[in-house]
Amino acid sequence: MAVVRYLVNDPDAAATFYAKHLGFALMRRWGPALSMIKRDDLELWLSGPDTSAARPMPDGRKPEPGGWNRIVLQVKDLPSLVAGMKEADVHFRNEIVTGPGGKQILMEDSAGNPIELFEPAG
Repeated sequence: MAVVRYLVNDPDAAATFYAKHLGFALMRRWGPALSMIKRDDLELWLSGPDTSAARPMPDGRKPEPGGWNRIVLQVKDLPSLVAGMKEADVHFRNEIVTGPGGKQILMEDSAGNPIELFEPAG
């Protein structure tokens, strides 16, 4: 099983977003600071601004949501999934691109963290 931590502004809103749009289920909630959700073999820790993971680094940098590192979720029928999400006002960073391995698109969660939706070729 893989565990990934994403920094978010609101763990409850992020957990709701992942459940509604990506089929995750809530495993545990640690007060308003952290929600732990799961889909298949992926456990995702949604850490809010009050978690230890969001504390400033010794050099003063502050961890925050966003960036380009991302989880990749394999899906079926990417065009239909994306169309439904666009109707629900989910934000995408790009349009579907096709390469030798399949199709992909980058969506954003409610805090601006990227999620790659990937449909393998063939």
